[in-house]
Amino acid sequence: MPELTYPEVGATAGALPDGYRHVRIRRTIGRGRDAFERAGDDLLRGEAQKRAGVDISLSQVPLRVGTTVRMRLPLGFLAFSAPCRVVWAERTAERAGFAYGTLPRHPLRGEERFELRLLPTGDVCFSITAFSAPGRWFTRLGAPLVRVVQTRMIRRYLDALVEHSPEERSRDER
Repeated sequence: MPELTYPEVGATAGALPDGYRHVRIRRTIGRGRDAFERAGDDLLRGEAQKRAGVDISLSQVPLRVGTTVRMRLPLGFLAFSAPCRVVWAERTAERAGFAYGTLPRHPLRGEERFELRLLPTGDVCFSITAFSAPGRWFTRLGAPLVRVVQTRMIRRYLDALVEHSPEERSRDER
């Protein structure tokens, strides 16, 4: 089994390590237990990535520690392989999420954490925490473009789990 490409495994759970680009973003995506359960199911099936336009295959569903995540990221006429391994996964009554770390051949090196929380107010919050640095020659060379693409993908991940009204869900299922 290939080794992760960074030493700070699990750091998205706390203080982010120096020497990387940091991302911490949070968004309210819905309200109530049903919205939380639906989003949790989707998140642990890789739906945030799929709905964001990533071609993804998972070695296990739902995601759990040790799951291999193979993504293919389209960028114009190019596509990049982005293999990862899940290093943390949890599902409780108020929290659902996972974090994956980069494997060899990923364009970056680092970790990304996707976490849902059902707050006492009833709001369902989706947060993404990440640290990353270029992992290949072309991501070092194209670092400014990589930051733009990464920011765009994180926004797409956040949008992917937004709760839709019952009418919108019904229309989507047709």
